[in-house]
Amino acid sequence: MSTAADARTVERGRVITRDRYDAVLFDLDGVLTNTAAIHAACWKEMFDEFLRRRAADRGGAFRPFDAVDDYRVYVDGKPRLDGVRDFLASRDIHLPEGGLDDAPEADTVTALGNRKNDLVNKVFEGAGVEPYEGSVRLLHQVRRSALKLAVVTSSENCAAVLHAAALDGFFEVRVDGTVIRARHLAGKPAPDTFLMAAKLLGVDPLRAVVIEDAISGVQAGAAGNFGLVIGVARKGNAEELRRHGAHLVVTDLGELVD
Repeated sequence: MSTAADARTVERGRVITRDRYDAVLFDLDGVLTNTAAIHAACWKEMFDEFLRRRAADRGGAFRPFDAVDDYRVYVDGKPRLDGVRDFLASRDIHLPEGGLDDAPEADTVTALGNRKNDLVNKVFEGAGVEPYEGSVRLLHQVRRSALKLAVVTSSENCAAVLHAAALDGFFEVRVDGTVIRARHLAGKPAPDTFLMAAKLLGVDPLRAVVIEDAISGVQAGAAGNFGLVIGVARKGNAEELRRHGAHLVVTDLGELVD
């Protein structure tokens, strides 16, 4: 699908129409809710504590986690433990996988992921969750058009976040971190989660729209051969999203509302 053609359609009005598509598959953090910055900050707090302690123990230099570049490239949109592994590998650090009963201070992939999740949950409990106004407007518009809706996210906090943001009534299907683990699905950038959502909704991927703000997410949408992959460039990374598979890029989903 032509990016230029879609851009002209945005200027004229509605892009996601019932005659062209049967379903819309939304990512969560950074697309529906303003939680991506919270996740980035919690990743940084967890990794910096680990990296600072490791540097002190080994006599090396402490190089902190970059909440913009490291988050975007290695962590954003991926299942939590994949994000831990990929970032550590970028620093040539390899830890044992560990298990759910690992102590919080253990140096294992699972323990680091659990520490990050604990930090996020504390923030959500204290500050709540706000949806993006433009995203809520688009949800209402596509629901009025009788399109099917799914949320597809690597987050295991999905149900709680949707409930806190009062968005849980919109979606017929939820493919989240819990489903990924239970069904042994490959996380983004593999297309498996989006393909599972399309299957559960009973729609052909060519007749479905994927909306993502993460590089790994637009890669997943492109790899799944979805009819339209929309990137949300809240980080000023429009060209990067296009380069990795977005057919169309907007800065806010309100741009897609009549």
